[in-house]
Amino acid sequence: MIQHSEEVKVEQVVVISLILVLCSGMAHAVWNLFTKQSQDKSVFLWLIFIPVTVVLLPTLIVELASKSFPVVAFVWMGLSMVMQGIYATLLSRTYQMGDLSQVYPVMRGTATLLIPLLGVLVFGESLASWAWIGIICMLIGFFLMSGWSWKKNALPSSYKPWLYALSVGLCVTSYTLIDKQNLLYLSPLSLLALSNIGFILGLTPSVIKSRRVKNVLRSNRMTFVIGSILSPGSYLLFLFAMQHVEVSYISPLREVGIVFGTVLGILVLKEKSGMRRIAAACSVVAGILLIAFSGL
Repeated sequence: MIQHSEEVKVEQVVVISLILVLCSGMAHAVWNLFTKQSQDKSVFLWLIFIPVTVVLLPTLIVELASKSFPVVAFVWMGLSMVMQGIYATLLSRTYQMGDLSQVYPVMRGTATLLIPLLGVLVFGESLASWAWIGIICMLIGFFLMSGWSWKKNALPSSYKPWLYALSVGLCVTSYTLIDKQNLLYLSPLSLLALSNIGFILGLTPSVIKSRRVKNVLRSNRMTFVIGSILSPGSYLLFLFAMQHVEVSYISPLREVGIVFGTVLGILVLKEKSGMRRIAAACSVVAGILLIAFSGL
């Protein structure tokens, strides 16, 4: 009876974690839509990360002051901040160059593909055969979404957004794995504050150079408020879920936001290649479901 009760609790925790991850992916797609719509991407991203960082900073300071950390912990924390800074810089540049429905799937898809594989290699996790089939489905979907063409008359410049998006995806892969280690030393709230500081520092030079903070804040007031909630909220939900479920399974499920982001780009921003990208999204959904539920 006790064993059955424990199994039920475990199942409940898994279900709640999966729901948190799905909400995380959708919230992430929405604030990325707002970023794409903004006139100055760097300033907008910088602004929406400021409020929650100010709120969470005391939590981080108290936790750092009240605990004794090994040297390796500070190494992981520093790596997280560095990767977040690089990620922020590349993200703003990517949205200046490409469509949301083109670059968003590549940015998020890179991590979806690599994290399960690295989870196996680095953390000793395992993937079922259905999960490997799911990875193949996602590869097909991401390839179609990238807009890659083998035609000889294809312009090299058209690949730049895809390459920038790929570099963003590598950053996402890196900081996700790094933060998996940071959760051994920091709470999700403190880790979110630490990550945000790195993100903000990465964008600060561009913000100072542009001198457009007031203009961007005035013209994007409503999206600024919503984005300030969704941007930290999406990753915080993911961090809470990552405490209870293996990263190999929940990271791919979070990328259901890829489909949502693709649809937003096509319907809201009126981007082209709609049918191709929607078809690719169906392949991604199949891959996500195969990977996520193969671990249940």
